[in-house]
Amino acid sequence: MTTNSQVIKCKAAVAWGPGRPLCIEEVEVAPPKAHEVRIKVIATSVCHTDSEYLHQINKALKFRPFPSVLGHEAAGIVESVGPEVGKFSPGDKVIPLFLPQCDECERCKSSKTNHCKKNWANTQMGVLADGTSRISCMGQQVYQFLGVSSFSQYTVVPDTSLAKIRNDAPLDKVFLLGCGVSTGYGAAMNAAKVEKDSACAVFGLGAVGLAAVMGCQAAGARRIIGVDINPDKFDKAKMLGAAECVNPRDHVKPIQEVLVEMTHGGVDYAIECVGSPAVMRAALESTRDAWGVCVIAGWTETEEMNVLVEKLLMGRTLKGTYFGGLKSVRDVPKLVDAYMNKELKLDEFITHRLPLDQINEAFDMLKRGESIRAVISLWPED
Repeated sequence: MTTNSQVIKCKAAVAWGPGRPLCIEEVEVAPPKAHEVRIKVIATSVCHTDSEYLHQINKALKFRPFPSVLGHEAAGIVESVGPEVGKFSPGDKVIPLFLPQCDECERCKSSKTNHCKKNWANTQMGVLADGTSRISCMGQQVYQFLGVSSFSQYTVVPDTSLAKIRNDAPLDKVFLLGCGVSTGYGAAMNAAKVEKDSACAVFGLGAVGLAAVMGCQAAGARRIIGVDINPDKFDKAKMLGAAECVNPRDHVKPIQEVLVEMTHGGVDYAIECVGSPAVMRAALESTRDAWGVCVIAGWTETEEMNVLVEKLLMGRTLKGTYFGGLKSVRDVPKLVDAYMNKELKLDEFITHRLPLDQINEAFDMLKRGESIRAVISLWPED
């Protein structure tokens, strides 16, 4: 390609500071270095993690530096590759990953975890392996959120943080597998290991929660109960497999007590997809003693969860999951195949489509609970 080894000027939504609206700026994206890949981002979306980092920094998330290009749920096309990259070529369709898979470390070689730490410390602080970002604006370094920065028309990611997918996959649909849907679906299938004919409760019916509902149904759960304070999400949850939905605000009793009564002793599995310590405790206490399993999929980095020890002593299991327990590079292409084979739903998660210059509206809609996922198109339509 003519842009190979050259700096690319393009548009990006830059976060200049916490709590401030994103600004559409012209940025410069440097060529990829060793073991890096530059991609043309076709579709992305706003995830709750992007929103919380922008608006609630130091409340639920640890500090990461500004200015930053946010975004980590996306799909695109390889534009060029750096030295020593052997698995990708220009033109490949790909999904960037905030969780790497190097296949070389102890964790990647273990079936017990998906927590590869290749370049982890750097990408968490918005830089790549050499300690710098590939994006700059007006002569200033712009940090890459979680090492991805998909709110830019072009970005550069490590080759261990990229999944190659089939060429016939629609990028404006499968981008959802870069975060939310994979996390929720995997939380049910991999972390909870939901069993056939079990009773499940899913707390929080955003994209992650709805995907968890879908995962519970795929696992053969007998009864799936959705829990959310926004009743507008109930129809979607039922369409994806929930038998019934409950609004905690409709009850005087704590929601865990309501669920225990509804299920005559508690659910077998509870999946928390909100990121609230109070909801996490409610989820745990909604499970049946002796064998109940509670999986925490909602994200928070700085808050503490209070647990009554007795709830664990009576046989419950409390566990967390990151990216649904998926081995990212290996498993994301499999989920793309499942979607293409009509074994996995994605279209139903998309509620809005917006151009890049309306990205702040996507943040607002997510905050108001009006959208599940809004597709952000990085390029003007032909």
